[in-house]
Amino acid sequence: MAHLGSRRTRALALPVGLALTASLGFLPTSAASAAPSDGLPTAAVSTDGPKLSYVVNTRGGHGTVKQVKKAIARAGGTVVIAYEQIGVIVVHSQNPEFAQSIRRVKGVDSAGATRTNPIVPQATKDIGVEQSLSAEQARAAAAEATADQDPMEPLQWDLPAIKADQAHRVSLGSKKVTVAVIDTGVDDTHPDLAPNFDRGASANCVSGAPDTADGAWRPQTGESDHGTHVAGTIAAAKNGIGVTGVAPGVKVAGIKVATSSGFFYTEAVVCGFVWAAEHGVDVTNNSYYTDPWLYNCKNDPDQGALVEAVTRASRYAEHKGTVNVAAAGNSSEDLAADTLEDSTSPNDTTPVTRTIDPRECLDIPTMLPGVVTVSATGAKGLKASYSNYGDGIIDVAAPGGDSTIYQTPAPPATSGLILSTLPGGKYGYKAGTSMASPHVAGVVALIKSSHPHASAAAVKALLVHEADATACGDPYDINGDGKIDAVCEGPRNHNGFYGAGVVDALDAVRR
Repeated sequence: MAHLGSRRTRALALPVGLALTASLGFLPTSAASAAPSDGLPTAAVSTDGPKLSYVVNTRGGHGTVKQVKKAIARAGGTVVIAYEQIGVIVVHSQNPEFAQSIRRVKGVDSAGATRTNPIVPQATKDIGVEQSLSAEQARAAAAEATADQDPMEPLQWDLPAIKADQAHRVSLGSKKVTVAVIDTGVDDTHPDLAPNFDRGASANCVSGAPDTADGAWRPQTGESDHGTHVAGTIAAAKNGIGVTGVAPGVKVAGIKVATSSGFFYTEAVVCGFVWAAEHGVDVTNNSYYTDPWLYNCKNDPDQGALVEAVTRASRYAEHKGTVNVAAAGNSSEDLAADTLEDSTSPNDTTPVTRTIDPRECLDIPTMLPGVVTVSATGAKGLKASYSNYGDGIIDVAAPGGDSTIYQTPAPPATSGLILSTLPGGKYGYKAGTSMASPHVAGVVALIKSSHPHASAAAVKALLVHEADATACGDPYDINGDGKIDAVCEGPRNHNGFYGAGVVDALDAVRR
């Protein structure tokens, strides 16, 4: 089994020599008549740099956006799409000085490049461990299944861990509730997903603008199966085949935001949240972090603009009634620490080692205000060996799986990882906070099914209130080597490992 502490799989490439030069100075007063009122020069701008994507965050309404669009063109940018409802414009430009120039324009709050140079890492929040389900394992599980279980449900130790099996005897969830998987794409042709798939709420947002062509939301051959696995955990149908989701009666949508090489860039994430907000989505699941920065520092002009853009988009979705759920990450780090070391950013050129303050440098969308942040547990109910944590950061916990070396499930389950759907009608195991987050998204969907008129804030309050409080317990030595692997701080009902506790699907449908 691969090392469970790995946050992400990544590949490195030689830098392309990109260097952003100093800002252009303002023209002298005597030459003021030669420049537009926005301060941009009329001379031709450079277009010989690498083609990058930017987000430009504006203030004001339609009029401001209209003027900023004109300035973008003069600065050598091409507008991909403008989300006027949140004041975010997605731009492409080959002008190496585009960001510095456009930041000086009246009506612009911030602007930043969303990437440095595309390469081929994976940025999801699973831990890079995947195991296929063999035909022999499937047959053995089916032999153990009771009349009210799908054939592979006996292998899903994670369902009874949150009382989802009991909840299903009360309610499977409402078809009027939709959970959007903002991820690498969802294979809606899978027989366990097809009955519950919401095509109208699905799209491909990779470019920053939604593409609704038939099947655009699906992963293509060779692309990550991550989103399909997440979707099955949320809403695999209880239909007599395969596995069962936490909320098998609700709808699930796919909003594809990852490039073919596995990047989740800001413009795609912004598009995903806005699309969800405007297409009746009740819950979004976000099992990723926004590339290329593991932590985005608000005092950096580029990174700060990315934080602002994703914040605006996620808040917009919440204001429309959407509950946003996100994975905490797999670095075994205390997100409430005074400092953290990041040696993996930017992950699309050459990373540099930096010491950051997690109060100022955020994993987005995970650490944004209003987002439900989820840590992972294993089959014994302990914090998973890889899961990030942090007092005041983690809201709730849910099964994400762990190595059987650390946490072995009770029979008939044989793997400590999470079993779910894979593209092409297949099934397999994964682990990570990526797998914990969709358990919470499923429980949120059950709450919304029971309380259809509840606001996003009310649903989150119920989620926290109904969670099963879980104390820190004994000193955390997950591998038994006599050394403390992480320190849990806080009381039973709200601590750094489990937040308010492990989510409770049964309470979600009966309270």
